[in-house]
Amino acid sequence: MRRRRCCCWGPAALLLLPLGLGSLLAAKVNRHKPWIETSYHGIITENNDTVILDPPLVALDKDAPVPFAGEICAFKIHGQEMPFEAVVLNKTSGEGRLRARSPIDCELQKEYTFIIQAYDCGSGPAGTNWKKSHKAVVHIQVKDVNEFSPAFKESMYKASVTEGKIYDSILQVEATDEDCSPQYSQICNYEIVTTDVPFAIDRNGNIRNTEKLSYDKQHQYEIMVTAFDCGQKHATEDVLVRVNVKPVCKPGWQDWNKRIEYRPGSGSIPLFPSIHLETCDGPVSSIHSTIELQTSYIGKGCDRETYSEKSLQKLCGASSGAIDLLPSPSTTANWTAGLLMDSNDIIFKFDGKQGAKIPDGIVPKNLTDQFTITLWMKHGPSPGLRAEKETILCNSDKTEMNRHHYALYVHNCRLVFLLRKDFDLADTFRPAEFHWKLDQICDKEWHYYVVNVEFPVVTLYMDGTTYEPYLVTNDWPIHPSHIAMQLTVGACWQGGEVTKPRFAQYFHGSLASLTIRPGKIESQKVISCLQACKEGLDINSLESLGQGIKYHFNPSQSVLVMEGDDIKNINQALRKVSYINSRQFPTAGVRRLKVSSKVQCFGEDVCISIPDIDAYIMVFQANEPKITITGMDHFARPAAQFESERGVILLPDIRIVSTVTKMEHSVDFKEHDRVNKQLVVEEMLHNLDFCDVLVIGAELDPEQECLELDNEELQGKHLDATNSTAGYSIYGVDSTFSYEQVLRQLRYRNWGTSATSDRKFRVKCSELNGRYTSNEFNLEVSREFSLEVNILHSSNSNFMDHVNHMIVQPQFLQSVQHPEGSVSAVHSSVVPSVATMVIIICVSVLVLVVTLGVFRLRTARPHGATGHEGAKDSDMDWDDSALTITVNPMEIYEKPHQTEEESEEEDIDDEEEDTTSAESDDSEEDEEEEEVIVEKGDKQNSTRQEQLEWDDSTLPY
Repeated sequence: MRRRRCCCWGPAALLLLPLGLGSLLAAKVNRHKPWIETSYHGIITENNDTVILDPPLVALDKDAPVPFAGEICAFKIHGQEMPFEAVVLNKTSGEGRLRARSPIDCELQKEYTFIIQAYDCGSGPAGTNWKKSHKAVVHIQVKDVNEFSPAFKESMYKASVTEGKIYDSILQVEATDEDCSPQYSQICNYEIVTTDVPFAIDRNGNIRNTEKLSYDKQHQYEIMVTAFDCGQKHATEDVLVRVNVKPVCKPGWQDWNKRIEYRPGSGSIPLFPSIHLETCDGPVSSIHSTIELQTSYIGKGCDRETYSEKSLQKLCGASSGAIDLLPSPSTTANWTAGLLMDSNDIIFKFDGKQGAKIPDGIVPKNLTDQFTITLWMKHGPSPGLRAEKETILCNSDKTEMNRHHYALYVHNCRLVFLLRKDFDLADTFRPAEFHWKLDQICDKEWHYYVVNVEFPVVTLYMDGTTYEPYLVTNDWPIHPSHIAMQLTVGACWQGGEVTKPRFAQYFHGSLASLTIRPGKIESQKVISCLQACKEGLDINSLESLGQGIKYHFNPSQSVLVMEGDDIKNINQALRKVSYINSRQFPTAGVRRLKVSSKVQCFGEDVCISIPDIDAYIMVFQANEPKITITGMDHFARPAAQFESERGVILLPDIRIVSTVTKMEHSVDFKEHDRVNKQLVVEEMLHNLDFCDVLVIGAELDPEQECLELDNEELQGKHLDATNSTAGYSIYGVDSTFSYEQVLRQLRYRNWGTSATSDRKFRVKCSELNGRYTSNEFNLEVSREFSLEVNILHSSNSNFMDHVNHMIVQPQFLQSVQHPEGSVSAVHSSVVPSVATMVIIICVSVLVLVVTLGVFRLRTARPHGATGHEGAKDSDMDWDDSALTITVNPMEIYEKPHQTEEESEEEDIDDEEEDTTSAESDDSEEDEEEEEVIVEKGDKQNSTRQEQLEWDDSTLPY
């Protein structure tokens, strides 16, 4: 029988049993972790212990309201030596407070970041089985207190000035502030404490004198200066500034002329050929001179080419297709007629009351992702505190709505380009506004701007320098609509959302050469060429400057800086400085010239003061050229030539000559010898920028007539052309020879039967965009239709027959009237009286010669030849119903009733037999040679008939 084992509990086991059960129950009670926010932002004022948190520090526990387990007992900060602690204000609500354990100094540290966690009270009073929350990030910023005062870097400042001179800045004092924030650490103002002193100080600490100082009156000035930070706390200690006044040593540049004369075409002329520096025997260690040519008031900042923007772009190798939005007013571009304009430089001034509408069709409605906008702009600060937008270029809805599709405008001295893409092209949030902030936008000076668009990238070039936008904002694309768009310049068209459509957002300033080029962008090289100055400073013979001379030009060559340590070398270098203007017709007027110099002596910063040189260059007016166009001014051609595929050359011998008139002075310039002065006309070579061939009267009918020019004629030249029913325009900067070559290839075609037979054209050329224009050369052309010639047996019919033949063959007349080979003009309907008389005389002489030759031939023939009259009569019966005959006066032929004509002309032959014997002898010899050939044949009649059968294969019908 198996014994059953009995399990007995000892006293110790019985005591531990309640404790195990208690732990198990406590674990079931504290089941959740405390919860706090994931991040906190706090601010603490310097020298204070209270931290203001956002959001407030509160911990929550889902075990609430269970005692201990649902209560918050502590907050713990994790971080290395953080000067903060977190305390629990209420265990039940979980509210806590973050505070500094010690005063916080902003100057030592401006920001703090650390980790914080919340802990509950566990399962009982002993805090066992506690749980902690997740980690939260706390970021605290220290708020600065203006506790420090400004302090100067130096205990005393010293400067020396020369009497009798006003200084822009004698010296600069500088103070600092140890506060940590920009508001209290920056110095906002300086002030001179000492009263009744001839000095002033600006906010940057630059001290200047307000009047000329005198050494005899006072040798030295002592002034006290204080500083203020931006919290208006002044320095605890003022600083002493001591200014010593030195007597005048009379140093400066000597032997220079205030007025320098420059004549166009002079090339590079020296400005100071004999200048030298007087230093009053001072121990000079170095000399620093700056020569500045001031041309900001000339044209667009300096003397530049005044050709049209299209011509300049062609000259600089820019891409074709640029559209000029501010052209000179003309019949084809009349939208700028109402704007204020400086005609010399094609500058348009906008006073905030004007705008121009660009006609439809000038610019494509939808620009591609690549295009370029170029312009010259001169703009100052906008009036008013809250300035409105000032529109340069705007494309907006014409009616109903007020959407801007693209625009270029100025707002608060910022240049902004707006481009809203169409919804069908892009349906995403895309860049729409590009902002540039540049000081030059409001400096009231001319600058050249190029906006290159390669969407979504937009780049600005200002005076050849690249600028990226500092701000780009995005926008949704514009939904398509049937609303037409209006492109404007100088203001933006507001067609919708107003009672009456009107202009808005007017521009204040000046614009020039505003163009837009769809589909292409410009290169850096072309941009630099378009804004280049044609005048500037130069150095003749760089090799002879001397050793130790350093020099530097600014990009436009309007400022030259030279530095050296030897007075002799500096003098020699300054004598090499010259002025050059490469324009053939420069802008006349004054160019101010300023030379400022600084001299340093051994052991001193500045030992003497060199007075500035204030001179000016007087650029004289160039002799105005007289452009003359000559050539054949009227001609007639058969209609078949006009109807041919190549047409008729319109200006085959055009000549363009430019001359200038100069005054030739006699050797003796006494008063009574002024009558000996003679005007001398000299031919000169220069460029043209356009030639127009305009139709006078009704415009060309494109269904029946046109002007044509092969594109090959423009290749290799800086020329381009446009064609319309009003005429042909050739433009671009090129020589007169190139223009002549192209114009001589211009053709006129007229293939219509109802078109007018007469046409008049006018040719006019220009230099410098209309500054110098040629004469108006008028050309008249006529179409001649085929003439039916009937041979009438009378002397009068023969005379008219000859006249008609002469008109049909203008080349013959040209060889008679112009043996040099020049082309003359013959018109079938309108012939000047002098030309008519010349033609009649020539025809009369020709008839006389022919008659005399025939008469001599008749007298020399055998009488037996009369038996062949009948055969000759039958040979002369021609079918001339549609034949145009060209008569050779030296050909042998006989007409019916020739005996009667000979009898009528015998009297004339007798009277002039002596003077025409030479001609008749020559004719007789020719006829005798022909008789020998005829007699060798068996049949004289057939041979004679072959002589009368002309080769008319080349005759025009």
